[in-house]
Amino acid sequence: MNQYKNQPFLKLVIRFGFIFLIVITLLKIIMSIYSNGSISGMINEFFSEETWLLFVKIQLVMSAFYGVFMAGYYKFIKK
Repeated sequence: MNQYKNQPFLKLVIRFGFIFLIVITLLKIIMSIYSNGSISGMINEFFSEETWLLFVKIQLVMSAFYGVFMAGYYKFIKK
């Protein structure tokens, strides 16, 4: 039986969303370090005075959508 069926929906959303947030944020940072050639290039791209808030918002929105989608899939669709 599906282990996610008995868990609360919000708990699943938070779990899936948090894991996605950590993994995708780390991947974006690592890819930016390699593409820019240094840590200072990544900092200028994502964490400068003008861009850090946009970076955080995008990451949070993506992880929220992913969390809701995956929780809905495992809770209501998958058998």
